Amino acid sequence: MKNFPLLACVLLASCAAVGPDYERPKLELPSSYGEAAGSEAAAAVRPDWWTLYNDPQLDRLVASAFERNADLRMAAARIEETDANLREAGAALFPEVDLNFTPNRSRISPNTATPIPPGVPLSRNDYRMTLSTTFEIDFWGKLRRGQEAARALALGSRYGRDVVALSLAGLVAQGYFALRSLDAQVAVTRSSLATREETLDMVRRRLAGGIASELDLAQAEGARADAAAQLKDLARQRALIEHQLATLAGRLDLAVPAGELLALPVPPVPPAGLPSTLLDRRPDVRQSEEQLVAANAQIGIARAQQLPTVSLTGYLGSESGTLSKFLGGGSGIFLLGLGLAQPIFDAGRYQARTDAAAARQHQAAASYQKSVETAFREVADALTNLRQSTASEEDYTARAQAARRALAAARTRYESGYSAYLEVLDAQRTANDAELAYLRNRQARLAASVDLMKSLGGGWKDAKLVDTP
Repeated sequence: MKNFPLLACVLLASCAAVGPDYERPKLELPSSYGEAAGSEAAAAVRPDWWTLYNDPQLDRLVASAFERNADLRMAAARIEETDANLREAGAALFPEVDLNFTPNRSRISPNTATPIPPGVPLSRNDYRMTLSTTFEIDFWGKLRRGQEAARALALGSRYGRDVVALSLAGLVAQGYFALRSLDAQVAVTRSSLATREETLDMVRRRLAGGIASELDLAQAEGARADAAAQLKDLARQRALIEHQLATLAGRLDLAVPAGELLALPVPPVPPAGLPSTLLDRRPDVRQSEEQLVAANAQIGIARAQQLPTVSLTGYLGSESGTLSKFLGGGSGIFLLGLGLAQPIFDAGRYQARTDAAAARQHQAAASYQKSVETAFREVADALTNLRQSTASEEDYTARAQAARRALAAARTRYESGYSAYLEVLDAQRTANDAELAYLRNRQARLAASVDLMKSLGGGWKDAKLVDTP
């Protein structure tokens, strides 16, 4: 009995695990991104990439989200669950030893068909205490494959938490820049409203002097009301974005003061690197791969169920009718047994389970392929959006400057009586649209830079899982 654990370990070491060993699928990836052809360097994205925007308010919002966001807390709890499952899977490789103590007192009837010999007591005590175990020898690697699957899921939960953290930082940054864009649009719209109110006062004076018409007054009043309604809608949008930021940051009473969008610098664009590096830089890709590892291990578990199950059973202890002799000589008991179970007829049940496990592995492989392809597309899209919005900013700037000059000229022509008010009205609308378009393009440029940081992994580094026995 003393050599029982040693015997089990020797038998276990001599057995190979059934089922396929995991190999990373080979995927055909382009040699470079279309928007960054020829780039050979790996992207040097900082883990705290949001600090590149040099905005303390944004830094505080991201820090609050990491500390208080409910999704991130759920992801951390999932890690605790999968770690516990991994420890349980590791413990299955070792015998479970139970202590059993069963004292009892029994009485037999003297009125049975078989007479009770004289002097035999009708009542008796029995004290029994044993250390018992039942241990399945992992001949076919079912338990080891189970541990392999549990370890992959534990790693996947860590990558899942990192996916949530990276997405969370991106959502906070995107929401914050949207808020700043709305602040700038509100400022432009207020300026446009003030200009239209000044124009309305001018039209009223000209109408009183017999120079303007009722049509001019109606058009000026409509232009002023349109700007006022636009300002209220922007305030509504800002409130909704602020509510979203409050939820992300875990602070429902959050109030973000108005800021200046144009004061935010656009961070330098990191080199795109080679597509193959995304397989190790993005936590979502690594999470998908670990799910494939787990599904691959499940095939071995299903196949092992079709093979004989070998188990060892034993106990060691003491049994006596009196406590005084319980630990004395001659009271020791033991049992050591070997069990073998082999499915003979199951109507194809276990083969069906193996086929189902193989089908799930195929699904996981397709999911892994999709995650890699999605990662590649997201980088390419972010590079395209960033390049186009950066190149367009000069055009939007020129458009806004031209619209401002056209508005000044239209006002001068109207005041001098050379044109109708409709020309001023059209120039006001054009100038307002041009200013807002410039601001929205700047927001799109910032958003594209955030997307690029996220799609390149956001400076993520793989945290190794400590092996569990």
